[in-house]
Amino acid sequence: MPKTSRAVTRVDLYEAVYQKVGLSRTESSAFVELVLQEITDCLEKGETVKLSSFGSFMVREKGGRLGRNPKTGIEVPISPRRVVVFKPSAIMKQQINSQPPGSGAVAETRSSLAGG
Repeated sequence: MPKTSRAVTRVDLYEAVYQKVGLSRTESSAFVELVLQEITDCLEKGETVKLSSFGSFMVREKGGRLGRNPKTGIEVPISPRRVVVFKPSAIMKQQINSQPPGSGAVAETRSSLAGG
């Protein structure tokens, strides 16, 4: 499956909200930032964020372990940490897998995210 060369940025999200919801550009950017901050705050507290028809973000604890520096081969301790994991919903998986790359799947997902 070919990789796309473009990533969706915050500015793209601001613009999508601006175009589809009709808020001003300033209000659109503030709205997107509020949503992203709320997701981040919930994850910081260890809560799972479930977005219907999209997927779930959750925090997973990874234990400490010994790693190896690939250049030198020297073992290096890796400290315990928390990582964010995303699990797509069945609907998201179906949308991604039912249409060929470059078709309307991404545009449809963006459209549904913006309420259109």
